[in-house]
Amino acid sequence: MFRKLLCALFVMSVSMGLVAAEEFTGIIKKVDGDKITFAKLAFGKGKDKDKKAEDITLPTAKDCKINKGTRDFKAKETKVGDAIEGGLKNEIFTKIDDKNRVIARITTDADNKTITNIVVLPAFGKKKGTN
Repeated sequence: MFRKLLCALFVMSVSMGLVAAEEFTGIIKKVDGDKITFAKLAFGKGKDKDKKAEDITLPTAKDCKINKGTRDFKAKETKVGDAIEGGLKNEIFTKIDDKNRVIARITTDADNKTITNIVVLPAFGKKKGTN
């Protein structure tokens, strides 16, 4: 009886992990209305580190949260800050071009078909207090 219970808990926990939303860091390359084109950033070492990420275009959810944020590399976590005024119509997203891209932590829904949360991170190499 106890073994059946453990097996059932294991299967349930594995299946719940498969349904969970995906969260990753990406570079937003284009915003067109409520559709965002981005590429996932690959970190670390391995055979895929030199592979170029493919562009992905997904719509945002109607209740998508768009905030500023910071990355704490020591704690390996993203800290969410204030909401960005105007959402996707803010200047941050309207002035994206080949030189000005937006780095963000993106969260999708369980089906990975809709963006539910965007946390805009400061660009790499920029000092605090500069834009």
